[in-house]
Amino acid sequence: MSPERTLRGRTAVVGVAETEYYKWGKSPDPEFKLAIEAVLKACADAGIDPRDIDGFSSYSNDRSEASRLSAALGCKQLSFASMQWGGGGGGGSGALANGAAAIATGQAECVVVFRALAQGQFGRFGQGPRIRTVSGHPAHTVPYGLMSAAQMFAMKVTRFMHDYDVHQEALRAISLASYAHAQHNPRAVMYDRPLDEAKYDSSRWITEPFHLFDCCQENDGAAAMILVSAERAKDFPHKPCYVMAAVSGSQHRAGAPVHNTPEYASSGFTTVAPRLYAMAGMKPSDVDVLQSYENFTGGVLMSIVEHGFCAPEECNEFFTIENLLAPSGKLPLNTSGGNLAECYMHGLGLNIEAVRQIWGESTCQIPGANVAMVGSGPMVTPVSSCIFGSEATL
Repeated sequence: MSPERTLRGRTAVVGVAETEYYKWGKSPDPEFKLAIEAVLKACADAGIDPRDIDGFSSYSNDRSEASRLSAALGCKQLSFASMQWGGGGGGGSGALANGAAAIATGQAECVVVFRALAQGQFGRFGQGPRIRTVSGHPAHTVPYGLMSAAQMFAMKVTRFMHDYDVHQEALRAISLASYAHAQHNPRAVMYDRPLDEAKYDSSRWITEPFHLFDCCQENDGAAAMILVSAERAKDFPHKPCYVMAAVSGSQHRAGAPVHNTPEYASSGFTTVAPRLYAMAGMKPSDVDVLQSYENFTGGVLMSIVEHGFCAPEECNEFFTIENLLAPSGKLPLNTSGGNLAECYMHGLGLNIEAVRQIWGESTCQIPGANVAMVGSGPMVTPVSSCIFGSEATL
């Protein structure tokens, strides 16, 4: 990768925030108001005037339009507006990449990466379609009962687990780690609601191999991150958290719509992860803490394999609660509680938690964390990943 054509160290996150997180349908406020609240709180965290924002970046058909946000916040001008294509949280780190690219190339000076959801206002993501007719690619799946996201992704995970003899306990460890970390995080929806092996094992099946606690939450709320150039980063209250790499994409024919992609048992990161490490100038062993998007635990397992943290044949030995817990696990995972136990904000909370780890402000802090990675949206297309670093990583 050309040193002139890289995002490495060109931008930094200087403020993050979130609204209160609610169970789906329980927010007292509409989605747009939630977005505004999160942006204002992130600006306060950064010590920046909201009117100085000149760019907005989001993903997955976000309904809070940049022009409307700019007007509501009283921004002096709108220089950049971007929304990453793709389903669900696959665009979380991609939206960060777009915002960072805008700043690095001079298109904007201060970009907000954000996500807002009010499923009580617009409908639930976790349910199958409620339509009377089926056409296009759903005609190949819906008549056979393949309707919800859980069902679609369970097929890929089942194939992976079959191919590599992965046991259910590996998925359980991912869930237990997220819930354990959430017990230290007062913001988490599952705070004070611990999970143990017996409760996981006795929970109902959603669709095999996913128990109830293998599935992400459905929530209302909003989250936001403030990005500026690296040159400005030291002018803000937090120590700089640099974007060392941010990439998105998918492998060959990942978007094949009728479950006939050649790399079927994949989380979608096989071509993304190498570009991520090349841009950052890092390798998996450099990562101190990982935030991996959990739509379902099986996607986390496959993502971690495709990012090179373990071989597929090693999953049963690698995915243990001891390895995944902060502060001393081999790979501390989803230290805020993640989508399973903190909140499902289409994964942007994972990016915020990675930043807090670099700042030393996590509720499950990894001592001396200098490198934090985020993997966004396994098994959708496109997916994305990013790496944050402290000043020591430049």
